[in-house]
Amino acid sequence: MPTVVEHYNRVLADVYSWMYGGWDAQLARYAEFFAARAIAPRASKRAIDLGAGCGFQAIPLARLGFEVKAIDLDRKLLDELEAHVDGEKIETICADLREFRRHAPQSAELIVCMVDTLLHLDTQDSVTQLAADVFAALEPGGTFIATFRDFTVETNELDRFIPVRSDEQTVFTCFLEFEPETVKVHDLVYRRVDGRWSFAKSFYRKLRLPTDWVVMTLRGAGFAHVETGLDRGLVVVTAKK
Repeated sequence: MPTVVEHYNRVLADVYSWMYGGWDAQLARYAEFFAARAIAPRASKRAIDLGAGCGFQAIPLARLGFEVKAIDLDRKLLDELEAHVDGEKIETICADLREFRRHAPQSAELIVCMVDTLLHLDTQDSVTQLAADVFAALEPGGTFIATFRDFTVETNELDRFIPVRSDEQTVFTCFLEFEPETVKVHDLVYRRVDGRWSFAKSFYRKLRLPTDWVVMTLRGAGFAHVETGLDRGLVVVTAKK
């Protein structure tokens, strides 16, 4: 089975920003997301973006005044992030987010883990350990924000097939296979290059994390205040130390 890194290298990295509607749309979305939650530097100004990808969250946070360490395993996505930096204080680190404390030893006032990054971990035990590490890494009063899809309710038959996005040059669809603790995500991408269509395909697994379980895990790690909400189909969990 392809690893998360292999899956991104084969399929997702080349179409990642496109499939979300492009840079301008996503930067505006997350600027609005953070503004709605009154996220702003108040202490050390240090922030850590776990699974930063191409910077949809890191750049808006840096523009708010945070000094961001952006950590991701995919070098292509980090290169895309770096290409869009325009004076913002962002350090990119190509590494496993589970080892983030090696690369960000100082405490931070904000840590984010957005858009299914939690689901990319291999087991619930890995999520539990990450929650403990995040709590330890935050300053007193610090905030952790995670967003993810709730795959606990299965889709069946044709509802498992999802048209992600398409235009004249690219067609991206996926389909899901549900397993007891994971969902197997098959990504299929057709791209028109020099007048001919190419085809890329790959699959990987995401965890099926119940929202209540994530809340319980964060409280077990020491977070006293944990809130949940929804944002455009994603579960939003905000935890305060």
